[in-house]
Amino acid sequence: MSEVEPLYQVKAACPQCDSEYKTSRVRPSFKKAARTDTDFCIHYKEINPDYYVVRVCPFCGFASTENSLERLTSLQKKAFQEKVTARWGYRDLGGERSWDDALYTYKLGLLCCQTVGEKGRVTAGLLHHIAWLYRYKGNEEQELRFLEYALDEYTRTFETEGGELNNARLMYLLGELSRRLKRYQPAVKWFARVINDKRIMDAAMIRACREQWTAAREDMLADQVELEEEIQEM
Repeated sequence: MSEVEPLYQVKAACPQCDSEYKTSRVRPSFKKAARTDTDFCIHYKEINPDYYVVRVCPFCGFASTENSLERLTSLQKKAFQEKVTARWGYRDLGGERSWDDALYTYKLGLLCCQTVGEKGRVTAGLLHHIAWLYRYKGNEEQELRFLEYALDEYTRTFETEGGELNNARLMYLLGELSRRLKRYQPAVKWFARVINDKRIMDAAMIRACREQWTAAREDMLADQVELEEEIQEM
């Protein structure tokens, strides 16, 4: 009996040029997590499914995720054709991917988001995943750079799309990315908002916010950052 391959292919339809192409996914049985960081970054024992999140049309270069727009307007298509397709040569990224391939797909996905005016939550997710890719490599400088971009985009998303999203998870992320970037005062305020909002019933997020509120307090003491009076006690 032949061994099961970790990757399998699925069909995808390009919303830009209407072509159909194949892209790879990782079989569930091969998704083995070693640990999960406090900002939801999963470190895998073997093959990394994050490498295959972004699908890329080999014909026109349109890169998207399962959360991306399914249809584009004629204006969006025109903008993309001028910015990307005009410079694109056929490239098939539907098979096995290296770290460099994965980074390329995410950055291409980011360019696509910016070109067609994608939802902020999709753009923020791509920026966050790019930070994780650099974390896997131990490149802290680039990781922090993209965490900062992700935090800015998540903040805009909260302000513009907050009503449509899981606010507890989003506020937790705003707090946790702030903490990782040593922006302690806003970090503890975001965590406290989740803990103190009686409308939030997400027990897991409330518990995570309590834990990271304590972690942020400890970070502030270690870095000798003064606590604002209203956040000294919760």
